[in-house]
Formats: sequence, structure tokens, C-alpha cells
Amino acid sequence: MVGFVKERLIKEDFREELQKYISGIIGNKKHHLISIYANPDHIHIFLSLKDLSSSISQLVKEIKVSSTNFINEKKFLDTPFYWQEGYGCFSYSKSQRDSVVNYIQNQKQHHAKKSFREEYIEFLTKFEVNFDEKYVFEFYDNPG
Repeated sequence: MVGFVKERLIKEDFREELQKYISGIIGNKKHHLISIYANPDHIHIFLSLKDLSSSISQLVKEIKVSSTNFINEKKFLDTPFYWQEGYGCFSYSKSQRDSVVNYIQNQKQHHAKKSFREEYIEFLTKFEVNFDEKYVFEFYDNPG
């Protein structure tokens, strides 16, 4: 699962606290968090849903609403924080678990070479999702 902000607002000084907070939301819903990493402009969450009837969209909504309130109440930023509309969710098999965890935990190094826009377009292409790039999120590196 990938969530997005329009700017690089997730700062290193509160990144781990945000990750712990979101981990708590996931745990309280009885899902199993496998890996999480909050980048400055997006977050990767790798989890196992407690059952197939669980609503991913409802979980994402709760994560976004609760974490927005958390960031704003803690006054981590001088400006109000909010998540961009939408999210990306991709399915992996158990056999891919280690490579996905490794990918998520190495985000800092990964994004030293590749922008979030490039990464997300690669995901959409890899998973054969039809898309029109002009309707895919407002990336921090978008001109204008």
C-alpha cells in the first residue's frame, strides 16, 4: 500500500514516530504489519490483512484520517498536513515477502536514484494497470 502527500512534508525528525503510530492503527485492526517506511512524500506499508473480507479502502481511510490528526495535533509541521486523495495497493505472494521487505527498508537509497513518480509509474506498468499519466497523483516533482 502506498500513500501520497503533495509535498515533501514527512520529515526525518518525526518519521519513526509516524511509522509507529500507523503500525498501531494496523495492529488495532488486527492486521499484521510486515514492513513500513515513510518517505518525505509517500509511505510504503506492507501488511497481511486479517481476512479477505477486510476493506483496504476503509483501512487506508482510517490510516490517512488518524495520521493526519496525529501529525497536526503534535504540530510536527508549521503548516497543516494532509494526504493526497487516492492510494496505490499491490498484491504480493508469500514467496516475494523478503524481497518486498528489503525494497521497503531500502527506500532511502532507492530514492537517491529514482523519483517517486518513476517508482509509481513502474509499479503501475509492472502490475499491468492501465493509466493516463496526467491523472496519476500530483507528484512533488511535477512542474507547475
